[in-house]
Amino acid sequence: MKLLVTGGAGFIGSAVVRLAVERGLDVVNLDALTYAACLDNVASVADRPEYAFEHADIRDRAAIDRVLETHRPDAIMHLAAESHVDRSIDGPGAFIETNVTGTYNMLEAARSYWTASGRPETFRFHHVSTDEVFGSLGPTGAFTEDTPYDPRSPYSASKAASDHLVRAWGETYGLPIVLSNCSNNYGPFHFPEKLIPVIILNALAGKPLPIYGDGSHVRDWLFVEDHADALLCVLERGRTGRSYNIGGENERSNLELVRTLCEILDAKRPRAEGSYADLITFVTDRPGHDARYAIDPSRIAGELGWRPSVTVEEGLERTVQWYLDNEDWWRALQGREGVGTRLGQAR
Repeated sequence: MKLLVTGGAGFIGSAVVRLAVERGLDVVNLDALTYAACLDNVASVADRPEYAFEHADIRDRAAIDRVLETHRPDAIMHLAAESHVDRSIDGPGAFIETNVTGTYNMLEAARSYWTASGRPETFRFHHVSTDEVFGSLGPTGAFTEDTPYDPRSPYSASKAASDHLVRAWGETYGLPIVLSNCSNNYGPFHFPEKLIPVIILNALAGKPLPIYGDGSHVRDWLFVEDHADALLCVLERGRTGRSYNIGGENERSNLELVRTLCEILDAKRPRAEGSYADLITFVTDRPGHDARYAIDPSRIAGELGWRPSVTVEEGLERTVQWYLDNEDWWRALQGREGVGTRLGQAR
C-alpha cells in the first residue's frame, strides 16, 4: 500500500509516518511546515526508500492535485489541521481556512483522483478528528460514535465542520471514507505548547506549572504511538462510511496528571530543594473550557479488535524520559511564535 499522510511532520502525523514506514508501507508525507511541524520528527525514516516528503499546503488545491498525480497513493490519511484550542480563541480564521477549507480541498482532490482512477473499491480517505467535537461531559458517561455534536471552541467547531464535510462526500459522491475521533494524545515529539510538555519543560526550568481553573477538568489520555497503531488499524480494516472513537481508557484530572508528572520528575531529576509540585500555580481558566472528555472505545474494540496497550503511568514515564533525553529537539522549538506565551484569554 502507498499511503499519503497529510500533516505528517506534526505530532500525531509523524507517529503515523514512522510506524507505517516501519511496517513496510510506502508513505508520502504532505506537510506545509507551519509553526507546529518539525521534520526532525520523521528523521528516523527520512532516508528510507519507502518514504517521500512533499512540502505543500492543503489550502492549495493545485498542489494537492500535483502530489496525488505524482505519487498515486492507494489511501489518504488526513491529519493536517490547526489543533491548539487557545490559538483558535485568539485567531479563529486560520482554523477555518485549514480545517474547513483545507479539508474541502482534500476531499475534492481525492474525489477527482479516485474518479479518474476508475473509482477503485480499495481506495480509502481516512479523516482524523477529535473527541472535542462532542462538547463537554458531566461527571459520568462517555462519548460514543452516536453522541450528538456540540463543539464549544473555534477549534472544535472547525473540526466538527470538517467531519460533516467528509460524511457528506461519502454519502453524496460515494467517496470511500472512514473517520476517527480521538481523545487527548501525549508522548514523544509533542509540540511544547500543550499541557504535558509545558509542565515538563517549565519544571525543568524552575518556572511555575500553570493549571487552568482549579485543575478539575478531566481528559482521557491516549499515548500517541497507540493512536498511530489504531489509525492504521482503522485505515486497513475499518468499514467504509464508519466512524471509530479511539481512546486511551486513562481518565485523569489535569491536577492529577500534573502531580504525576511532578512525581516522575522528582524521581528522575530531583530539584535541589523540595518537589516540582511546589511550582504548581492555578491560573485563570480559558473561555468555554470543557469540563470532561471520555471515550467509549467499544466499537473499535468489538469490530477491529483494537485496544490501547500503554497505561497512563507507563506513558507519562516514557514521555518524561524522552524530553530529558532530547533537549536539542525541544530547545529548537521554544523560540517559535507563541510558545511560552499565555494564549486564549480573549472574550
